[in-house]
Amino acid sequence: MAATLRLIFLLLLLWGTAAPELRAQTGAAQADIVLGRPAFPVNDYFTISFRLRGAKLERYSPFPDIEGFKKSSKSSTTTTRIVGGQTSTELTITQRYAAYAEGEFELKPFTMTVNGLTVQSAGAKLQVQAQQAAAPAPPGGATQGIGLLDKLFGKPKPQEYVEPHDNAFLALVPDKTSVFVGEGVHVGLYFYLTPEDQGLLSFYNFGGQLPEILQLLRQRTAWEEPFNEQEILPETVTAGGKTYLRYRLYEAEYYPLNTQPLQFPEVPLQMVKYRVAKKPEAGLDNRMEGFKTYRTVARTITVKPLPPHPLRDQVPVGDYRLREAIDRTAFRTGQAFTYSFMVEGEGNLAAVSAPVPVLPATVEVYGPDSELGLTRQAGRVGGSKRFRYRLIARRPGVLALDSIFSLIVFNPTTARYDTLQPEVRPTIKGAASSSVSFSARPDDPFYQDVLESADNTLQPLDTYTQVQRYANYILLVLGGLALVGWWRSGRAS
Repeated sequence: MAATLRLIFLLLLLWGTAAPELRAQTGAAQADIVLGRPAFPVNDYFTISFRLRGAKLERYSPFPDIEGFKKSSKSSTTTTRIVGGQTSTELTITQRYAAYAEGEFELKPFTMTVNGLTVQSAGAKLQVQAQQAAAPAPPGGATQGIGLLDKLFGKPKPQEYVEPHDNAFLALVPDKTSVFVGEGVHVGLYFYLTPEDQGLLSFYNFGGQLPEILQLLRQRTAWEEPFNEQEILPETVTAGGKTYLRYRLYEAEYYPLNTQPLQFPEVPLQMVKYRVAKKPEAGLDNRMEGFKTYRTVARTITVKPLPPHPLRDQVPVGDYRLREAIDRTAFRTGQAFTYSFMVEGEGNLAAVSAPVPVLPATVEVYGPDSELGLTRQAGRVGGSKRFRYRLIARRPGVLALDSIFSLIVFNPTTARYDTLQPEVRPTIKGAASSSVSFSARPDDPFYQDVLESADNTLQPLDTYTQVQRYANYILLVLGGLALVGWWRSGRAS
């Protein structure tokens, strides 16, 4: 009995020490599924997305198939928030579905696996309505192709085989041949084959070849923004008057950091290519597995310096525009308000720095907190970066925010510099104030609890010195009383 109790105690002790580590591992990353709106026109898309927080995307299972729909393009969005020095990142992968016809459809419950985490959806009832007057163009402009016949059959009997000619090729395709420093260039690695060649070719150990391919595509002098695509699905495209099935193997946006050219060497890809029987026989496979290596053509992208400018090395490059927001409509002296300076458009938003405020004597500026949202879709990388400031005006009048905030950018499309400046000019009311009074905000966890109970009464600078002096007097009196009591107790005995 004692031995059994000791065994149970030992198991409980081991469980208690191991359980917190297990919970930490499972709690480090969070994932969930988000469904699009259930009612939509036939010329619009239904979407299924999963969101991943607290970890980088490593792998995920395929999105489910929906009866009556075909899969279209995918997109990925990354949102990075920096609040109070704490950084959080959220990645969203979205799969679009196109309906074949109007009517009611059912999305059955399904399960996906993201980085080893299992996420479930209860499904939904989908209502496909009549077509809108103007149908939105499908992102990417590509239609869903048909799948590869990537199956291995039984071993052939000994017979003569010949290697037929194929029209497949591997291509590294940049969208530009020349860019400015900091300007993005999209580079995609694609494998093309005709529909007739599907029975001749198959992918071979692509996961094992991918690390070498990525090493060849790396650019030491460029910032690389890869697209989060993992499924290799065909797209039907037309090139040179021929119809091809195009497989997107890898794509990324490169932003040169200096004028050194981007040089992409030949990239090899080994494929399975079947040889066919010279004299086919009924009941046999009539083909034999072999291998063939395809190679891309080496590419060089020239990089041009930016035009002369005093801040040329610090200017963000991209097609940017300014969106601004303010959290209130009435302003008074001594009251804090929030102003958001948001840069949006296409470019390397991760490298955009916060505008440095020019502080007049009558305004105090705190912050900023930043939030970055990136979307990679149809070969483009864009999004927004928000800088959130806290301002306090001490004097009444019109507050010219354009004299405090500004950001110089370079537009590679027009090859010109531009300055993003606020247009909001709030009017501050109230008497001039030399002191600042804060108002607690529900979205500010730091000030919320403290400022509600804070005393704004002015205190003398020597307050703590006086408190210490009074404390010393009290200690001396207590010490004297203790000595008197000890002396009297000694005489009484």
